[in-house]
Amino acid sequence: MRSFKQSLFIILILGGAAFLGSNSIAHDIDVTGVARVIMDETEEGFYQLSIVDQQVPPLFNIERILPPRCEGLEPGRFSYRFYCEPQLNVDDQLSFPWGFEGVVVIANWNDDSSVSGYFPGDGSDVVIPLADLKAGAASISSLAIRYLELGAEHILLGIDHLLFVLGLLLLVKGFWKLIKTVTAFTIAHSITLAFAVLGIFPVPNAPIEVLIALSIVFLAREVIMAQRGQRTLAHASPWIIAFIFGLIHGFGFAGALGELGLSDGDIPLALLFFNLGVEAGQVAFIGALVTINMLFAKFLSEQLGSLYRGLAYGLGGIAAYWFIERLPSLYLV
Repeated sequence: MRSFKQSLFIILILGGAAFLGSNSIAHDIDVTGVARVIMDETEEGFYQLSIVDQQVPPLFNIERILPPRCEGLEPGRFSYRFYCEPQLNVDDQLSFPWGFEGVVVIANWNDDSSVSGYFPGDGSDVVIPLADLKAGAASISSLAIRYLELGAEHILLGIDHLLFVLGLLLLVKGFWKLIKTVTAFTIAHSITLAFAVLGIFPVPNAPIEVLIALSIVFLAREVIMAQRGQRTLAHASPWIIAFIFGLIHGFGFAGALGELGLSDGDIPLALLFFNLGVEAGQVAFIGALVTINMLFAKFLSEQLGSLYRGLAYGLGGIAAYWFIERLPSLYLV
């Protein structure tokens, strides 16, 4: 009875995570709440702001977001215009009164340089330091740090990706086999992430969401089969399964970058550091799970079998729910 209660407890926890995830951060294939803004320096001291997304609230008082020495001009048809004397410099910042997750700004300067960056919001404002939108070492390091953080955030908040990694840990026995399997998953999702972001092989969002849920259902099934003593290719060569499904998950990660609209020159660096951030988050998650497993093996060795079964059934149940929930999106495309 005690083992059954522990298994049920784990399933309930995972179920709660699925419920919260489906309503807030269930999947990172679309980065919602990210506005896109283009700022053009039309001539020295004169600027034009264009809001890419139609759902973004209008800026009724453009001077609210500008440095004090700047003044708003007559707006264009789809843009806002302003003038600064002296012109904008690296000590200035823009402050958008939006409660979005973040804003991507592409700055096209009068010297023909173009720099873009992602700037997270705090729930009420999004601050854009101009130092991060000027060409040079400062903007490069800022872009790298921001996308490293964004990549780590998207793996750690992408519950379905984390559950797939958890399934791999439950399936694979042996340290080196685990390293080989996780490496195959990493290589695969890095390939499709690059293909999707660079526009080489774009894929619609809805099928990817469905396939990611299905991949977790399949993995949970393989874990349960192994616990029953039935072995398949997934148990003999788990790296093959990890690679195949890693290709699918890579398209899921691509949603975090593909919707942001960076300038072409910034995409390679953003892609590199976003992927490094994803890997850092993934390694941290695996390290935490391995540590927890060691503690369970030390203090709850007799209950480990029941805990693993509970996790496997919990994974399968959550993924099946996601699969059913996401199916209608295939017909809405």
